[in-house]
Amino acid sequence: MKLVVAIIKPSRLEEVRQALTTLDVHGMTVTEVRGYGRQKGHSEIYRGAEYAVHFLPKLKLEIAVDDALADQVSTVIRDAAQTGRIGDGKIFVLDLLAATRIRTGESGSSAL
Repeated sequence: MKLVVAIIKPSRLEEVRQALTTLDVHGMTVTEVRGYGRQKGHSEIYRGAEYAVHFLPKLKLEIAVDDALADQVSTVIRDAAQTGRIGDGKIFVLDLLAATRIRTGESGSSAL
């Protein structure tokens, strides 16, 4: 099993969700996060005063999938989240050692 972790722009969430549905992936965890990479934030003007915004709002998606589906999920997320501008995000694929469904006690791939 793999855990696909994606950091994306908030405006791209619905496109990513719809794209994952086409792969029959229905479960994901979405967390609002803040961070920066090469973008290094930006400046904004509020009530005439300029200030620096160092941490930009992003969404962190966590999706547990079977090994065979991990590459497809990663590709679909990349295609749906890409705007071609700086700050589109990153995708990480991690090994998932165990998963257990609390309600039924199922474990492994059947718990996904």
